[in-house]
Amino acid sequence: MPLFAEGTGVPIPCHDNPVSQGVAGTQVPDRIRIKNRRKRYLDLHPEYFGPQLELADPLLYDRLIRRFQTPAEREAEGRQKGFSGVLEADLYRSEAKLDALRHPDPNSIFTYKRGPSGEILAEDKDEVPANKEEGFTRWKWEMETRFVRGADDDFEYGAVDHNPDYDDRATEEREAQDRYFDEQEPEFVEGQDENDATKSKSKELQGETGIQDF
Repeated sequence: MPLFAEGTGVPIPCHDNPVSQGVAGTQVPDRIRIKNRRKRYLDLHPEYFGPQLELADPLLYDRLIRRFQTPAEREAEGRQKGFSGVLEADLYRSEAKLDALRHPDPNSIFTYKRGPSGEILAEDKDEVPANKEEGFTRWKWEMETRFVRGADDDFEYGAVDHNPDYDDRATEEREAQDRYFDEQEPEFVEGQDENDATKSKSKELQGETGIQDF
């Protein structure tokens, strides 16, 4: 079982439906809780972003990852995929390039054209990463966004979405506290302006918490 931050010590009650319940009596919307669990899953499983994910978007992988790989890195990746995996990736990539050539997307950061011998060539645009590190960062961000919104059709999301083990309790408690304090409004006494009320509130808090004003 993965280890998580211990949190602030605020007790978190158990409920029959952990997805819909919040922290310390507050309520966390289902969609936020589920997205947080999916993000936490990716943080704990970096292997998700391995070469097998190429088929999720062959063109994006080609332009963000493969273009920066050395021959040795491509050979190592080929051994990891296996012969059938390499053929499958090549087929998907070729079909995706043909589709991009026939149906160009004006919003895409990548475009393609025919070369002098009929080959399909990629056209570079300003958005193309300058180096390997930038390419991987962009690829990871795109695939993380795809995963969190539930667009990976090959992944069994139920195992994550309904699993409280992927809750980040410390973060949820902190966010709950932030929401609580954001919702608080200063109390004004008749004849007292806002600055006086703020000062009075500050003195009360200092007296209650023992914070010294140095």
